[in-house]
Amino acid sequence: MQLQLQKCSLHHVEELMKISKKTFIDAFEEDNEPEDFKNYIDLAFDKERVLEELKNEHSYFYFVYKELDLVGYFKLNAEDAQSDVKDSSAMELERIYVLQEFQGLKIGQWMLDEVKEIVLEKGKKYIWLGVWEKNLSAIKFYQKYNFFKFGEHPYYIGKDKQTDWLMRYDV
Repeated sequence: MQLQLQKCSLHHVEELMKISKKTFIDAFEEDNEPEDFKNYIDLAFDKERVLEELKNEHSYFYFVYKELDLVGYFKLNAEDAQSDVKDSSAMELERIYVLQEFQGLKIGQWMLDEVKEIVLEKGKKYIWLGVWEKNLSAIKFYQKYNFFKFGEHPYYIGKDKQTDWLMRYDV
């Protein structure tokens, strides 16, 4: 399977919004209250917000292609772009998603390997992420690749306060 990585730029905003909404809706819609969820989607993936994230010099979006098909994406944050930990020796893996029709092909594993390489190239010591405590398959996935829980933080979907596990991998 031939996979390729492409760093996103400002001209990718529409495509990034589309895949962001699709993957998030597919992953979490059924487990959340509809109005809160819709409000979250409208806010989190608003064009102006996504453009601001793309403009941030410490945020990095990457598309993943299988041949010509866009199959997933991930977002890394460094320095003050990190959402919680804000450790200059770390990078946050804020998002990592594979479209449903391409899941089960080890694309997530490939993406995680690419993330580790990028983090090493940037001279960071560890990767951290937040994962919803009820997303057991994602937690198992990260544990399989030697991430460990080191804390928790609140995550809001609309007014619904949820709990994310903070997980870490030392590179």
